[in-house]
This record gives sequence, C-alpha cells and structure tokens, in this order.
Amino acid sequence: MVFKVSKRIKDIIDRDKKVMITTTREPYPFVVERGDGDFAYDIDGNKFIDFTSFIGVYNMGVNTNRQIREAIKAQVDRLSHSAFLDFHGEPPVAFAEKLLTMFPKGFGKVFFSNSGTEANEAALKLSRIFKQKRLYNIAFYGAFHGRTMGSLSLTAAKVAQKWHFGPYNNTIHVPFAYCYRCPLKLEYPSCGVACADYIVEQPLSHEVAPQEVATIFMEPVQGEGGYIVPPKEFVQKVRKIASEHGIVFVADEVQSGYMRTGKFLALDNFGVEADVYTMAKALGGGVPIGATITRTSLGDIPPGAHANTFGGNFLAIAAANASLDYVKKNQKQLESNARAMGALIMKRLNEMKEKYEIVGDVRGIGLMIGVEFVKSKKTKEFGAEEREAVVKKSFDKGLLLLGCGPSSIRLIPPVTVSKESVTKGMDAFEQAVKEVNGKR
Repeated sequence: MVFKVSKRIKDIIDRDKKVMITTTREPYPFVVERGDGDFAYDIDGNKFIDFTSFIGVYNMGVNTNRQIREAIKAQVDRLSHSAFLDFHGEPPVAFAEKLLTMFPKGFGKVFFSNSGTEANEAALKLSRIFKQKRLYNIAFYGAFHGRTMGSLSLTAAKVAQKWHFGPYNNTIHVPFAYCYRCPLKLEYPSCGVACADYIVEQPLSHEVAPQEVATIFMEPVQGEGGYIVPPKEFVQKVRKIASEHGIVFVADEVQSGYMRTGKFLALDNFGVEADVYTMAKALGGGVPIGATITRTSLGDIPPGAHANTFGGNFLAIAAANASLDYVKKNQKQLESNARAMGALIMKRLNEMKEKYEIVGDVRGIGLMIGVEFVKSKKTKEFGAEEREAVVKKSFDKGLLLLGCGPSSIRLIPPVTVSKESVTKGMDAFEQAVKEVNGKR
C-alpha cells in the first residue's frame, strides 16, 4: 500500500513548520495520537508496528504499561513538582536506593536530572571535581552524548550537530572500533584492536599528559553514530587505560541501557565496569528523567556546585519507580525476550545481507540492532538515499523506523515485543528493502 496523507495530517505538518524551530523529523508524515504495546496509531487511526520505541524511550511498550500509567496518575493527585534539590523528599531517595541495587557493588551516589544530555553534563562536572586540575576529556568519533554545550563537546556523530556552536570544552576525540569501516584501515581480529592502543600511542603521548585527563566517555554501543558494536577486547582495553591513569571511565547508557541489550547495563556485555554511569530515555517509562550514578569512592561535591530545578520531580520518580519495579519483577523474562527476539531479527537480517546488494552490514546486541545500507558491497559507499527510501517504504507498509549514522537504520522495538510483531515487522522491512534494491 501507499500511505495516503490526509488533509488533517497535512494541515498539522504545515502548522508545525510555521511555529516550531526546526529540529529533526523523520522523512515520513507520521502524526502520532496514541500507542499501545507494540503499536502506535496516528491521528487518522492508522496502525503501525513500532520498531523505534519512540527513540529508545518505550522499552516496556508504547505508552508504557498499565502499572506505570497508574503510578503516574496517582502521583498527580498528590504532588508533581517537589523542588527536590532544595527541599527533602522521600520518593527520590527511595528510588535512588532501589536503582543502586541494579549497579555493581561500590556504586552509592545518584544525581537526578531531566534528560540524557543533562545526565552527561552532570558526569562532566562531577568528574572535574572528582579529578581536580584535570581539564581534558576523551571521547570517540561517532559518539553522541547530547546537544547541550558540555555534552556537545563530547559528541562527534554528525557535523550538522556541532556546526556554528564552537568553541567547545577540552575534548580529544579518538577512533571507535567501527570494524566494518575501520578508521585505521585494519582488519579485526588480526588488528589486535589497535584503535584502543591509539589512545595511548597518539593523544596521550603527543597531545596531553594522562594526568591531565579527567574522563573517558563511551557509549557501550554507539547509538546515533550508527548502532556500532565494538569488540569486547576494545572496551576492556579502554577500561584498562582509564584505570592505569586514574581517569574516570563514564559509560553513557542513555540509549543502550535499561534492558535494551538484554542486560540492565549494556556495559555488562563486555565484562567491565564504569566509574560513572548515565541513564535517561527508558528510565522514566515515557516521563522525562535522567540519572548520573557514581562510585562512592569518587567522593561527593560541595553544596551548590551542581543542581537543577526539576531533578527528582515526583511525577518522574513515580513513573521511574513503577517501571523499575516492573523490570525487577520480570527481569529474567525481559532478558530472555530481548535475546530471543534479537536473535530472530538478526537471523532475518543476515539472510537479507546475503540476498540484497544494498545491505552492507548488520550488527547488534539483544534488541539494539543496526543495519547499514550501501550502494555496493564492494565499494561500501554509504547508501543514504537507499536508507531513506527503505524508511519511507517501510512506513507505507505500517512499520515505524528511525535512521542513524550516515546510512544505517536502527531496529529497536520495545523489549517486550511479541514474536508476531517481530515477524510482521521484519516481513514489511524486507519487502521495503527488496523494492529499493530492485530499483537500483
């Protein structure tokens, strides 16, 4: 079928363009009205299978589940805004205590904010205090840590995200283990993950002393950069570098965490621990909340050194608390479903990779899966136009998708997604890929 843009939808999109500052929009006319589980509905009642989790927020299903919605409703009648950074309140404290049980031993301090970029800003500022007189940070090419000025200094996914906004904080960017397109022109595993050695051999030897570096920021799986999964040895080497030089290792779990990869923390897939974790997106079950979680051994900060207005908001805490209760109660089932449905999607994608010239690479852990499109498998030229065409055709067939990186699509249905929805969604996706591949 071809999606028909109704006058109502067209009018809303036209009104949007007149009054809203330009941000980002997907290349299809989706005007959302409601959601339920695996599905989202537009204002005309059209039903779509959701493979976006609304940018990784609805891990427990579109519009979350009944328990979380009920918790939000109950809190509204008591108190929404609590000014928690100025007045004491029990709900944020109780939630922090519960949240810390999901982290490795030794983590004991939490800072609440409203988003992923704020969680990363907090990690930056806190680390400056933890590591006084260290003024530099290391982050990776392809990284996305947010759009506010501090976190934007760490981001290096797309030029458009940084153009016009510099100068930035003292951040040194280094290659990420993007093995399909190795930045060092090597082959894994014979390379010995030389991109990790590069950190010591180049910037820490020629640009800045290790004793001046406060943090290394890393997404365990790069999100906006293209859903890039690094080798386990790469992450372990980076962790070792941080440990050897007393550098705070920050794991940005904003998109990759909260059961997305089949584990509560994506970093657990690589057998290492961070010193600071940041979370947001799925944490609040649809209500904005961010969290920065630190090792107790790093210490604390002086009063007034960092704060905000809405952090610890009772409404957000109620949602996050109910969501975490659900995760803790159903963790084994969520882990199993993420692994099983992820394996089903990866099987289909690997079969498609063999059949279609435009499918260059597939990669993922659990239900955090990326498909990279190319114009030719031989040249690996980015297939941005092919990617956009697949996204649009998938929408016409009732499947919601999001792009990432120069020419990739992320497949991130809710962690609770059913096998039926995965099968139907992948059928629609493959048909779209087949049509685009056939027009070349």
